[in-house]
Amino acid sequence: MSDFGSDPHLWSARMTGAMAGAAISLVYLLPQSRREAASRFVTGVVFGLIFGGPTGQWLGMRLGIADQLSSQETMLAGATTASLMAWWALGALTRLAARFGRDR
Repeated sequence: MSDFGSDPHLWSARMTGAMAGAAISLVYLLPQSRREAASRFVTGVVFGLIFGGPTGQWLGMRLGIADQLSSQETMLAGATTASLMAWWALGALTRLAARFGRDR
């Protein structure tokens, strides 16, 4: 189990991963406006910062490589994955709400 305390290198990896995941999500599915782009980027960064550690640990255990990764690598991979997946999850919820919502 990794210790994700207040190490500046871990915070740097967390921020780098969160920003990378948010940027990839913007490139992968282009936004329709600047407002949407800003909203998606901020959402991705926040999700990457919050869920980077647990996601990195889960990912490492799922792939069976948790013991081979450093704390920084775990945090970078987790923050990038969480950030990238945040917008996809929110997009799925939006489509579901549009389909079953009141305004049909």
